[in-house]
Amino acid sequence: MIKHYYWPTPNGHKSAIMLEEVGLEYQVCPVNVLEGEQFDPAFIAISPNNRVPAIVDLDGPDGKPYGVFESGAILLYLAEKSGKLWPQDMARRHDAIQWLMFQMANVGPMFGQNGYFQGYCPEDVPLAKKRYQDVSNQLYGVMNQRLATSEYLAGEDYSVADIATYPWILPKQREMHRIDIAIYPNVARWADTIAQRPAVQRGLASLSDSMKVGNPTKTTYDNLFGGSQFNR
Repeated sequence: MIKHYYWPTPNGHKSAIMLEEVGLEYQVCPVNVLEGEQFDPAFIAISPNNRVPAIVDLDGPDGKPYGVFESGAILLYLAEKSGKLWPQDMARRHDAIQWLMFQMANVGPMFGQNGYFQGYCPEDVPLAKKRYQDVSNQLYGVMNQRLATSEYLAGEDYSVADIATYPWILPKQREMHRIDIAIYPNVARWADTIAQRPAVQRGLASLSDSMKVGNPTKTTYDNLFGGSQFNR
């Protein structure tokens, strides 16, 4: 049994989809980031940077409970544990790792900053908006070029790299990031293919009505972006 500490954010979606894809038994343990539950000491003991998702595998290495934080690390752990979505060939495996690192180092951080300045920043900062939208479009271009000659990001097989990236390409994310998907037809084809996977649909459905920020209150804003993050 895996305890899945989760809220339906783009990073949270990664582990939710992965758990459905690999078929391991799990229990959803909601961590309401809007209400500040990520700052609970019991959760921080599992996820030191107070971010979702995190997991605790009750049957971990040597049969002992084992916690994993950081979404990319969770994907790798679940892939190794299940033996699924994890190429055995060394070159193909490292293709998947490289594109997973591309998501972790580039897509997530840059798209996240784009979304913040476009949708949540209390001040209008045109330079920041342009900077992060330009970088987001550049990253879409990298993926579009890759997917012109490859069915999936890491090659011809669906992998952890696709699971890591897809939640950041969802329509609601593209709208927030001011991305015109028509400019990137290969990314659009790839996203449409992944959207049809039943496990992806089940993963995205988990707590799907919960992450509705809208116009955040001061408390919600502080929990997501502000003082609550920095004053603990």
